[in-house]
Amino acid sequence: MLIEERTVADADLGGLLDAAFAELVSRYGAEGRSVVQAEARYLVAYAGARAAGCGAIQPAGPDTGELKRMYVAPAFRGRGIARMLLTALEDLAQSMGYQTVRLATGVRQPEAIALYESSGFVRVEPYGRYTDQPLTRCYEKALIFDPVRAPSWRIG
Repeated sequence: MLIEERTVADADLGGLLDAAFAELVSRYGAEGRSVVQAEARYLVAYAGARAAGCGAIQPAGPDTGELKRMYVAPAFRGRGIARMLLTALEDLAQSMGYQTVRLATGVRQPEAIALYESSGFVRVEPYGRYTDQPLTRCYEKALIFDPVRAPSWRIG
């Protein structure tokens, strides 16, 4: 498993983002994509030479990053890739100076909710555009800085 930072112009990342959106549409209907800021930084997980999953961290406040576009392709699910990718995204958020990471997911994604809750995220009140969306669940996690731990991703 290799996790690398990629730009939004990367073809592997683009394919994963398109697949993620298609899956969301199949679960929730065509409600549109939430905004990902230009400052967002993306990671792509590779299983061999194949792009298996992705995620991003974007600014959400002076000490807070927001997890966006977390996705693992169906062919790669059940292998622990999502958990490795989530850890790498937390490491990336710390390297960006964030003390907290927040995210929004949906009630029709029980596997995502289980991952976040088992990874130490706690449910919080909906924020921003999610305030009046009953199918949305928001979570937050305080990051614990460990200066000895090596990052779990690399710049590709």
